[in-house]
Amino acid sequence: MKIMRTEVEMLDLIVSTAKTDDRIRAVIMNGSRVNPNAPKDIFQDFDIVYFVTHVESFTSDHSWIDRFGEMLIQQMPETMKAPAPVCDGRFSYLMQFTDGNRIDLTLFPIRSLSDLRGDSLSRLLLDKDGAVGHIPEPTDRDYIPEPPTAKAFFDCCNEFWWVCPYVAKGLWREEIIYAKYMLDQIVRSQLMIMLNWYLGAQTQVSVNPGNHGKYLKKYLEPELWSMLEKTYSNARYDDTWDALFIMCDLFRRSAKRVAVHFGFEYLQRDDDKVTAHLKHIQALPKDAMEIY
Repeated sequence: MKIMRTEVEMLDLIVSTAKTDDRIRAVIMNGSRVNPNAPKDIFQDFDIVYFVTHVESFTSDHSWIDRFGEMLIQQMPETMKAPAPVCDGRFSYLMQFTDGNRIDLTLFPIRSLSDLRGDSLSRLLLDKDGAVGHIPEPTDRDYIPEPPTAKAFFDCCNEFWWVCPYVAKGLWREEIIYAKYMLDQIVRSQLMIMLNWYLGAQTQVSVNPGNHGKYLKKYLEPELWSMLEKTYSNARYDDTWDALFIMCDLFRRSAKRVAVHFGFEYLQRDDDKVTAHLKHIQALPKDAMEIY
């Protein structure tokens, strides 16, 4: 049975590797392990940046990463075609080890340090030359969603109500994969944007909802959280219809509160017309020759 290495052991390995390799000049750790507001658990990654003199001296022979442990599976995004790599000089090794630990290690050329976008969730672990300088204590301020503009709010509402009929069309045709894609990928994405703004309205724009809304349960009222849970339906048509209408109700409630808080107009007429259309399609006979 594999014994999972501790955080202390992993950090010692990461830093000692840098100390003994002259090509590595500085080390920063990002992500949830330095986030004072993130819950701590055994699945947290080690998000590490090595600032190096020559990236190519590492990538010409990838066997150097073997020192970090026995690999379960790994990725090197810059060698993949999809998604397309950033091509800014960096190179990443995403490493899942057989003992449960994971390191997402990015090599970044030290000469391009000034081009690196700052990240408020950063902790300096090593700086051999003082090139990085002082880094403030980590905070998740960069991950708190910005308040919406009136245009962004309008566009979000418009996209949500525009795509809902696509879901209804897919359900009426009994094309569940198409309907679920439209519901879970497009409609839901706008709902999540609105829920982030809703949190901002409720908390004076002071909380981080987490990647893909993973902390929403912590901040949403129990009633709204229960509604959100119910939008994750199975592949049954009736259940997917229910999920669609619950999603509409949740969007409506959160959007109206966002509109009041930020002084925007919620286009109730779009909501009313589309909702009526969805109910009409739900009741439309399968042998119908016309929609209306």
